[in-house]
Amino acid sequence: MYLITVLGNLLLILAVSSDSHLHTPMYFFLVNLSFVDICFTSTTVPKMLLNIQTQNQVITFAGCITQMYFFILFSGLDVLLLTVMAYDRFVAICQPPHYMVIMNPQLCGLLVLVSWIISVLHSLLESLMVSWLSFCTKVEIPHFFCELNQMIQLACSDNFLNNIVMYFAAMLLGGAPLAGVLYSYAKIVSSILGISSAQGKYKAFYTCASHLSVVSLFYFTSLGVYLSSSAPQSSHASAVASVMYAVVTPMLNPFIYSLRNKDIKTALMRFSGMTVLKGPIF
Repeated sequence: MYLITVLGNLLLILAVSSDSHLHTPMYFFLVNLSFVDICFTSTTVPKMLLNIQTQNQVITFAGCITQMYFFILFSGLDVLLLTVMAYDRFVAICQPPHYMVIMNPQLCGLLVLVSWIISVLHSLLESLMVSWLSFCTKVEIPHFFCELNQMIQLACSDNFLNNIVMYFAAMLLGGAPLAGVLYSYAKIVSSILGISSAQGKYKAFYTCASHLSVVSLFYFTSLGVYLSSSAPQSSHASAVASVMYAVVTPMLNPFIYSLRNKDIKTALMRFSGMTVLKGPIF
């Protein structure tokens, strides 16, 4: 799954970069999402595979804080980029005459830059606050990586402020973008209903359903980790939810967003040196 995630997203980045026809806002955001997905899975899966191979599950405190920092950084970027992509589709479908004017290169670059700044500041804040907590000499984390919520609950010192910041950030940086995605797609669906062609409606609805399924999987599983109850079985449920949004979703993204796209298929064939076969003309 890790190899499929890395190779699939890397191939997508190379294919889009090598095809000038795909140098548009939608594919610009898609390339950024693919890069973030590679980094996202690489913060946890290689270490987990090493632990399985060596049967050694030890990680230093500095290593744990570093892993947690990058995990929060790239998960936050995933959320924000999915929101930006939803806004891009909203403008393209609801305001097609003004699409290239609104989604100009400066705005696209600014949206990605702001997403990076917000994610860096948020991950830095959370990591620093955890590093200030006191822990016992040996701590057993009931997870496959240094997950923020688990680390805060395992602290020996007062973690009230950490919990407040964590839940507030989860609602602000998780709930607000989700609301933006749902609003964008509500407007998209409303515009699609005005399409006269039945085939056009089906194609548009099918594309939206695929996108929303990945968005829903990522948002609800990630939010569920932080909003889960303090019941004993919540640690196992949190780990399962984390696997879904940290491993499964990045692996599916290249297939859902790209491989079912005719332009991407053509770019992949050109990149791999294959000839696009055409049917005979009668």
